[in-house]
Amino acid sequence: MHVGILQIFQNFENQVTDAELWDQEVSLALDAERLGFDSIWSVEHHFNDYSACPDNMQYLSYLAARTERIGLATGAVILPWNQPIRVAEKMSMLDQLSGGRAILGMGRGLARREYGGMGVDMDTSRDRFDEAADMILKALDDGFIEGDGPHYKQEKTDIRPKPRAGFRDRLYAIAMSPDSVDAAARIGAGMAIFSQAPWESAIKEISRYRSQFKQHHPDRPIQPIFTSDMVLVDEDEGRAREMAEKYVAGYLYTVVNHYELMSNHFKKAKGYEMYGNTVDLFRDIGLEPMAQEYIKVQAWGTPEQVLDKLAERRDVIGDYSLNCCFRFSGIPFDYAQRSMRLFADKVLPKLQ
Repeated sequence: MHVGILQIFQNFENQVTDAELWDQEVSLALDAERLGFDSIWSVEHHFNDYSACPDNMQYLSYLAARTERIGLATGAVILPWNQPIRVAEKMSMLDQLSGGRAILGMGRGLARREYGGMGVDMDTSRDRFDEAADMILKALDDGFIEGDGPHYKQEKTDIRPKPRAGFRDRLYAIAMSPDSVDAAARIGAGMAIFSQAPWESAIKEISRYRSQFKQHHPDRPIQPIFTSDMVLVDEDEGRAREMAEKYVAGYLYTVVNHYELMSNHFKKAKGYEMYGNTVDLFRDIGLEPMAQEYIKVQAWGTPEQVLDKLAERRDVIGDYSLNCCFRFSGIPFDYAQRSMRLFADKVLPKLQ
């Protein structure tokens, strides 16, 4: 199993300065290579304490100089917020600086406040993603970019430094809605999802992704689904449960707040119909029961419990890759560090 770490740079309630947060996150990233993880994934988010990493490609370029072997992945670069030519240039540069260790993860974003801050109409997100993805992937294959779509008029322009190689075999797309599943399969990207509901409920979309991938790319192997978890590992089962009840649930609350998941605006947002359809369901269920369900599906507990949970997941969805987020919703840095090291000592070798 490929096992990475996911960094979300969440400065929960501004408990530390952003400088302290970044020092701590860099420390975790450097630990990840020493501890044997396969990749480091960095989000792109803007403007508030939900997440403070506005340019993951810049961050990963810094890590390229501080590491030697670990994969460096955008998790994800949000295409509607970036010009395609700049994404292609920066990914090519990251791949050069890292000696071919770059992994391209793409997404289209969900937060109305971030679309507003970027001055981009959220209703155009699906079309922008599809148009930009095609341009970027072709540019990284061919060494030049061009486009004549409705959103990105681009004269044929060389990408320099020239790409070392294309990204078709190290490509992922966040696929949390039906149309994003379709988009991932169409462009040949691996399907990346966040653990959020019982895995039996995800089988339909995963099966659809695999079927569509085969239709679009019959000669290419399908990569394992990439799942991302809020991870807590503790030798004491009771303490692990206590921490999960506080911090895993706490992270869900920040997600609901940041993305306004109980707001009616999704009912009118083009391309986000699935989220609009679930607003009333969220309200009916209530936040506390939602949090309890969310806690259940994350990888937390003693090392043995975590291994059991991950094995049960494989029984449901088949082979998959795993991203572990150890720092979220204000969890103390020293605890997150110990949790990560315990995972690396007693869980990671058995997974790999």
